Amino acid sequence: MSEQPSYIMPENISRTIGREAQRNNILAAKVIAEIVKTTLGPKGMDKMIVDSSGNVIITNDGVTILEEMEIEHPAAKMMVEIAKTQETEVGDGTTTAALLAGKLLEHAERLLDRNIHPTVIVKGYRMASEKALSILNEISSNIGTRSVLEQIAQTAMTGKGAEGKKDLLSNLIVTAVEQVSNGKNVDMNDIKIEKIKGGSIGDSELVQGIVLDKEKANSDMPSKIENARILLVDIPLELRNPETETRISVSTPDELQSFIESEEKYLKELTNRIISSGANVVFCQKGIDDVAQYYLAKGGVFACRRVSQEDIQKLARATGAKIISNLSDIQMNQLGKAEIVEEIRKGEDKLTYVRGCSNPRAVTIVLRGGTSHVVDEIERAVKDGLGDVIAGIRYGKVVAGGGAVEMELSRRLKIYAKTLGGREQLALEEFASALESIPEALAENAGLDPIDILTELRKRHEAGFYNHGLNLFKNEIEDTMAAGIIEPMKVKTQAINSASEVAMMILRIDDVLVSKRNIKISEEKRIDGMD
Repeated sequence: MSEQPSYIMPENISRTIGREAQRNNILAAKVIAEIVKTTLGPKGMDKMIVDSSGNVIITNDGVTILEEMEIEHPAAKMMVEIAKTQETEVGDGTTTAALLAGKLLEHAERLLDRNIHPTVIVKGYRMASEKALSILNEISSNIGTRSVLEQIAQTAMTGKGAEGKKDLLSNLIVTAVEQVSNGKNVDMNDIKIEKIKGGSIGDSELVQGIVLDKEKANSDMPSKIENARILLVDIPLELRNPETETRISVSTPDELQSFIESEEKYLKELTNRIISSGANVVFCQKGIDDVAQYYLAKGGVFACRRVSQEDIQKLARATGAKIISNLSDIQMNQLGKAEIVEEIRKGEDKLTYVRGCSNPRAVTIVLRGGTSHVVDEIERAVKDGLGDVIAGIRYGKVVAGGGAVEMELSRRLKIYAKTLGGREQLALEEFASALESIPEALAENAGLDPIDILTELRKRHEAGFYNHGLNLFKNEIEDTMAAGIIEPMKVKTQAINSASEVAMMILRIDDVLVSKRNIKISEEKRIDGMD
């Protein structure tokens, strides 16, 4: 009897198992790490990303690069996820997390080639990450003065075109965070970033209040309102369109005139409710009808339309106003307060400034730059700086930058590995070696010899100089903590946690099942259906 083949899965399922599955996943992670590797550090290079619509992004921000790339491989997508997690949790260190994860998998591949089981490697990596976190706690320092926070911001912004004005921007960042902080609690939503194309980076400023990229709805409205009573509405100040198809029959000119007058009457009643409530400033999330604009201008009301939901919510927090969805029951206690609301021209743009808000913790950082690409990259640099300063205030610990902390972790983990028995010792040693990829990449990107740099760094750290790292502004190895190259400990702990977790997860995969849509069959069915 001939044996009949058994089909367990449909034909459109591709399956990769065992060592091949591990190799494919590790290769995908290594490719992602290599992509972002050249962007690391103050001398890192930029990437130009052009999407299908022709939009151009120029950046060296790790998470922006990975988000904008169209990545298909599932293991590579996991690398993108750790970068996003790093961005969400800390706001900086995305390139470090992705590069470290790729290197951990690359070093794990060496152990797999020596027939060491993935479970053993995973166990060793877990022990190494836990030990690394405890070492970080030992070598970290407490934040002392405001100048340390400014140094943290400057370190975070390096490599993003902000070096020329790093003193100004770091001062804006720290002042903004101090304004909105309540002890160790800092809400990033209280800090608004507004970008203006035109001028130079040096024209950037911190505004005590909210700045909107909006101008008044009507030129007849006042340009400046003092002692502003602010109404926030999330409904259109327009005639409502009927939900169903409606036909209006008009047979005489009088009926037509009456219909037009009824529309105008409705809009006049609408604006009268606003004016009689005592409001003299209106921010509307939707549109404002031309007739309504006329009546508001006549009543001396300043109004902006199509304000984004995010900005409306920021205005509510800053001014104490309630967001209104029904104008029939406006009360005085629902209005927000500010000392001044005014329209100001900046270059070609007109902006609305809301100053002297009832909540003094509401601030706006206004960024200027020659082109939209410059302003976008400065915004990413400022967000990194804000994330690092907030992490520094919240957790109160900092470590030396410039690869110093990674070299010290590597040295101590290798010592710790020698105290262990079993094959996990090999995994710990590979984990320690992977950490050295950070100073190695920093040296490579600065055009220095990575072998010479790593050799000298090992020598310094063996001698007990655990804060010695790369100062790439001078291309020298020195005490980076003293040189002001400082990073929050949270950035490092999060990067090590994220990178080790994703590496361990990918190592445990030995079977990949991919369901592929059979395009040919689908096309044939479609053609048959048309016939």
